Amino acid sequence: GYCKGKGGSMHIADMDIGILGANGIAGGGMPIAVGAGMSAKWRGTDQTTVSFFGDDASNNGTFHESLNYASLHKLPVIFVCENNLYGISVSQTKHQPIKDIAIRSTSYDMPGVVVDGNNVVEVYEAVMKAVKRARAGEGPTLVECKTYRWRGHHEGDPNQGRRYRTKEEIEEWKKQDPIQRLADTMVADKAVTKKKLAALEKKTIEEIDEAVAYANESPFPELEELYQDVYV
Repeated sequence: GYCKGKGGSMHIADMDIGILGANGIAGGGMPIAVGAGMSAKWRGTDQTTVSFFGDDASNNGTFHESLNYASLHKLPVIFVCENNLYGISVSQTKHQPIKDIAIRSTSYDMPGVVVDGNNVVEVYEAVMKAVKRARAGEGPTLVECKTYRWRGHHEGDPNQGRRYRTKEEIEEWKKQDPIQRLADTMVADKAVTKKKLAALEKKTIEEIDEAVAYANESPFPELEELYQDVYV
């Protein structure tokens, strides 16, 4: 697997395909994205950098510093805020006086758009527009995706986070499942059949089950491996 299982899902990196590394620090990835954008501009490539972060991270100084610098130098960076309405257990209404984070883009003279984060097509179209703008040398864009997490902030979050939100709220958002909505759209557009989608889902589940079985059956790493791949 990525990073040989070290660091968990929060520290995935694969430089060969452009994944510069996820970040365990809220808002920590944005300055890195700005640096990558500066590199692309300096080298004269058509590369663009996409930085993902949550609603709570948009309160950090790194958010404002990154948007300011990227806009000032017209860097090819797309800032994507996945607004799932909660910063761990704190509702957005309790940590921000605004409803739409995208309006913060006006302070840095860049476009800010709000999209349905559970609509794959809408997200794709908004981000592609931002990419074209960035590659044309017009600078960054802030894209806010309104979305939701069904489960808790982490696996130890009691009852899928129901101590700070209601079961009804969770169930209502489940009706907006982006995977199912995309599947329905594709079937309606005759881009794929229900039979083919069912086969794909079955194959995917089998691959996941095999990966989990492999992990469970594998031996623990040797102690010496603790020092491998620490620096690359």
